[in-house]
Amino acid sequence: MTSPTATLLVSCPDRRGLVATIANFIYSHNGNIIHADHHTDFAAGLFLTRIEWQLDGFDLPREAIASTFKETIADPLDANWQLHFSDTIPRLSIWVSRQDHCLLDLLWRQKAKEFHSSIPLIISNHPDLEEIAQQFGADFHYFPITKDNKVTQEAKQLELLKQYNIDVVVLAKYMQVLTADFVQKFPTVINIHHSFLPAFAGAKPYHQAYKRGVKIIGATAHYVTADLDAGPIIEQDVVRVSHRDEVTDLIRKGKDLERMVLARAVRLHLQNRVLVYGDRTVVFG
Repeated sequence: MTSPTATLLVSCPDRRGLVATIANFIYSHNGNIIHADHHTDFAAGLFLTRIEWQLDGFDLPREAIASTFKETIADPLDANWQLHFSDTIPRLSIWVSRQDHCLLDLLWRQKAKEFHSSIPLIISNHPDLEEIAQQFGADFHYFPITKDNKVTQEAKQLELLKQYNIDVVVLAKYMQVLTADFVQKFPTVINIHHSFLPAFAGAKPYHQAYKRGVKIIGATAHYVTADLDAGPIIEQDVVRVSHRDEVTDLIRKGKDLERMVLARAVRLHLQNRVLVYGDRTVVFG
């Protein structure tokens, strides 16, 4: 069995000796570093790092690592930071509307053990995909959304996320805009968008792309913020199209792309490889 590990994600004002300072914290407690990646954003004046070490032989108990790191390293460096343990299993909730391609892909990958997570809860504003949830052993909850009931329904959805101890919400073609209040109360939400943001916004994006005679179509996975489709980007990709492609071809290619980009983004998040700062991300390899 693989030894459990701890991972720190840290961002702080740049200065000399930061790599040594953080690494020495681990070394001083008998930790063995197995992965380390660093980046300096000179424009922002920030140092960003992801560092992972084995817990076997580490002389700080788990419950003391966060407080010790905060007191001795993070506070003096004015750092933003996260601590994760590899044997903690994140709990995902997938939100959908009527399209099933991203939902099926995520559930299949989960069943194939590609994701280190559990998916106990699926939420939708339509009843269409309940049978898929049942096939994969996830609870399905239907919340019809209208302009008049949106705030009330979101409050119920938040309660459900709390009840299921959900860590991450994945919008897998959930065709509703979350309110700013919802995002403030539950900020860890990943969305898949049908283009390189912000091109072809609104309805029927592939019809718009077809009319413009595009040569590539794209997909973007990003964290959700209060600003529509403007959250920090996790993953993007494109596929080529030609004058021979009809709208149905663009939709087929776009769905394939959305599946891949969303799966990559979810995997990167679950592996604690994404560090958000401001409106941007560093995605560590």
